[in-house]
Amino acid sequence: MKKAIGFIFLAFLLFSSPVHAESDYVLPYPSAMPGSIFYKLDLIQEEVLKYWYYGDFGQFKYNLKQSDKYLVEAKTLFDYKQYLLGYSALQKSNDFYKKVKPALESAAGNKKKIQDKVDILFSASQKHIEELTKMRGSIPQTFNWSPEKQNPKRLNLSGLINQSIEQRLDGI
Repeated sequence: MKKAIGFIFLAFLLFSSPVHAESDYVLPYPSAMPGSIFYKLDLIQEEVLKYWYYGDFGQFKYNLKQSDKYLVEAKTLFDYKQYLLGYSALQKSNDFYKKVKPALESAAGNKKKIQDKVDILFSASQKHIEELTKMRGSIPQTFNWSPEKQNPKRLNLSGLINQSIEQRLDGI
C-alpha cells in the first residue's frame, strides 16, 4: 500500500506541469455586489476607511485597494452580462487608480523611500492590464441601455476598457 501511494505521488510530481502566472499580484475576492443588502454597508465602510488611511502611503494603499475591488466587481458584473453596473464599477476603479500615483509622488516629495511601493504598483498594473485584456475579449464593444421611460444610453465598453489599460500602462 505504501509503495502504491509513493508511486502515485512520484507520478504526480513527474507529470504535473507548473502553472506560471503573468503577474504575482493577487486581486481580492469579490466583495458584496450591487443588489446585495450588504452592498450599501460596504459603501458606508468605504467612506469611513477613506479617512482611516491617511498620509501618503495610507492613501496609496487605500486607493489601490479600492481600484482592485472595483476592477474585480466590474469583471464579475461583465461575466454576468450586467454591463451598466460593470461599466460604473470600472469607472470607479479608474477613479481610484488615478489617485495611486500622485500619492507615491507626494511620498517621494516628502523624501520617503518608495521603491517597494513602486514595485507593488508595477505588479498591480500588470495584473490589472491582464484582467482588462481578458475582459475586452469577452464583452461587446458597445451596449445600448434602455431604461424605462427614459432615453436609451449607449455605453462604449471597449473604449472604457482601452482607456483603463492606457491608464494602467502609465503605472508601469
